[in-house]
Amino acid sequence: MTSNIPPKKNNWSWRSQAFRGVIYQIIAVVSIVAVAWFLAHNTLINMRIRGIQSGFDFLTQAAGFDIGESLYPFDSGESYLRAFLVGISNTLRVAILGIVLATILGTLLGVGRFSRNALVRGLCLSYVEFFRNIPVLLQLLMWYVIMTEVLPAAADAWIVGPLFLSKGGLNFPIPIWMTGQLWAGYGLFLGAIAAWLYRRWAVRQFEATGQIRSLFWAPVFIMMLVSLLGWVLGGAPSEFNRPVKGEFSIENGGALTPEFLAVLLGLTLYTASFIAEVVRGGIASVPRGQGEAASALGLDRNQEMRLVMLPQALRVIIPPLTNQYLNLTKNSSLAVAIGYPDVVSIANTALNQTGRAVECISLVMLVYLATSLGTSILMNWYNNRAAIKER
Repeated sequence: MTSNIPPKKNNWSWRSQAFRGVIYQIIAVVSIVAVAWFLAHNTLINMRIRGIQSGFDFLTQAAGFDIGESLYPFDSGESYLRAFLVGISNTLRVAILGIVLATILGTLLGVGRFSRNALVRGLCLSYVEFFRNIPVLLQLLMWYVIMTEVLPAAADAWIVGPLFLSKGGLNFPIPIWMTGQLWAGYGLFLGAIAAWLYRRWAVRQFEATGQIRSLFWAPVFIMMLVSLLGWVLGGAPSEFNRPVKGEFSIENGGALTPEFLAVLLGLTLYTASFIAEVVRGGIASVPRGQGEAASALGLDRNQEMRLVMLPQALRVIIPPLTNQYLNLTKNSSLAVAIGYPDVVSIANTALNQTGRAVECISLVMLVYLATSLGTSILMNWYNNRAAIKER
C-alpha cells in the first residue's frame, strides 16, 4: 500500500525562499552588530588618545548638586545614579499625567466636533487649530512666563478653596499619613480587581441577553466603595496638612512647582489637539449607517456615541494615538528649556561635571527608548484586545 503523502522538501536548499530569507536576516544582523562594534571601538580609542575618561563608574560618585524638585528626598552627597533616578521619575511623572489628561481632553474635543451645537463645534475646531499650529517649545515658554510673571507673589496668592496659586506654584492640602491611608490603598487595589471581574461579567451578560450595564461608572463606584471601606477600617483618619501663607512663601501642604505646571500644561494642551483630530478621524471612519441604526433602535446621542461609534472607531484611533503618546513622552525632553529637572536636565549637569558625554547621552537615549518601547507594547496589547474579531 503506497502513501499519498508527498515527500518532505529540503528546506535547507538555496532554492528555498524561506532559507534565503533567514540567511539574509542573519547577514543583516551581523552587519549591524559589526558596524556598531566598529563605531564604539573607534570612539573609545579616540577618547583614550585624547586622554578623555570613559566608563559608567562615575554613577557611584557623589553628585555634588541639589535637585529642586523630586518625588523623594535627594541631597548633593548622593550618587549620580540616584540623581538619574530622580530625573527619570520626574520625566515619567510628567509623561504619565500628560498622557492621561491629554487623552481625556482630546477625546472630549474630538467628540465635540460632532456636536449638533454649532458653538461647541466651533470652539473645538478653534482649539485644535490654535494649539496644534504653535510649536510646543513656544507653548512651554508661554506657560512658564505666565506662571512666573503674570501670577501674583506668594503674599498675594490667589486662593480657591484650600488651594493657593502664586508664582511659587500650586499649593494644596495633603493627608497626614496614617494607617487608614494604607488600608485605603489596599482597598483601592482590591476594588480594581473587583471592578475588573464585574466588567467581565457585565460584558458576558450583554452578549447573552443584550441588557446594557454600566461599564464605567459601576466599576468606578466599586473601586471607590472598597477603598472607602478600607479607609474606615483603618480608623477613618481625616487630618490634613494644609498650606498657609508664610512671610515669603506658602508653607506646609503639598506643592507643584511652576516649572512642572508649565511643562504639564504645555504638553497636555498641545498633544490634546492632535488626539482630538485622531478621535475625530476615527469616528468619521465609522459608516454613517451605524449611527442611523443606533437611532432607529432608540439610543440617544450619548448612547450612540458611547456604545456604537467609539467602540468601532477604536480600531482606527489606537495606532495613531500610540504615536501621540510617544510624541508627548519625547517632547518632555524640552522641559530642560524652562528649568524642570527631568532626565535630560540631570544628564546635562552630570555631563558638565564629569565630562562623560557619551555615557550621559547614552543613558538618556536608553531611558527614552525604554519608555517608548514600553508604551508601544502596552498600546499594541490594547489594540489587539480592541480589534474587531471576525467570526
